[in-house]
Amino acid sequence: MKLGAFDIYPVSDGRFALDGGAMFGVVPKVLWERCCPVDELNRVPLSLTALLIRAHGQYILVDTGLGAKEDGKFQSMFAVERAPTLRESLKRLGVYPEDIDVVINTHLHFDHAGGNTMKSEDGTLRPAFPKARYVVQRGEFDDAACANERTKASYRRDNFTPVAHLNQWDFLHGDTELLPGVKAVVTAGHTRWHQSIRIESEGKVAFFLGDLIPTVSHLPLPYIMGYDLYPIQTLETKRWVLDRAFEEEWLLLFEHDPLVQAGYVRRDEEGKYFLREVTAWQ
Repeated sequence: MKLGAFDIYPVSDGRFALDGGAMFGVVPKVLWERCCPVDELNRVPLSLTALLIRAHGQYILVDTGLGAKEDGKFQSMFAVERAPTLRESLKRLGVYPEDIDVVINTHLHFDHAGGNTMKSEDGTLRPAFPKARYVVQRGEFDDAACANERTKASYRRDNFTPVAHLNQWDFLHGDTELLPGVKAVVTAGHTRWHQSIRIESEGKVAFFLGDLIPTVSHLPLPYIMGYDLYPIQTLETKRWVLDRAFEEEWLLLFEHDPLVQAGYVRRDEEGKYFLREVTAWQ
């Protein structure tokens, strides 16, 4: 769709599934399963929706999905369905890996950075977007490189160390305008240095949420993932973002909702937020 002078496109790397209890933290299942039915293994379906931005003559890709490096056991555990793949989604738009100028990672968990790298025919790993500069918060990279027992399952070094070896990383230190109208904003809580992307052109604003609010079902303030390392910080960050999104008419972009890609929030008389869905890209 058009956002002022920019073009923004949702691009899919397929779907996967995660444990429902982990996705909703302390919220009882009797509440969250009303909107998110589970499979026989208590998993909820999730999309892998990255964002392609065309701005100032450049292609900017926000997050890269799961990628194709994981084995059959991993794919079975997470019910991975990579149809379409990220490459196929880009190709449908006439965009190829060599065309991408900037890759932004909201953070480095495997479902957001798995497509950063790919295996060559000889089995070696290389960046999947050879001409791009890769952008992430320096603190996020350091936390991923020194993952502990609590976090190491989410951080897979094959997704980010090959990029470092070729010096393609561009590390940020807090909120940063990457191009005029495209800004990385630290939205801490899920991880300490998680970032969302604010896109503004000709008075219109879109906000790519990443894992701050992964699905529409996570709009209620207490609905916070068990995966979040700093849930109280997530709560306050969500409150700040939703207040601004309501007051300033931001278009919110959801990365993991299997049905809804974008929408504008409204607030009821009790101060609770709900979504006015955007059902089609125009």
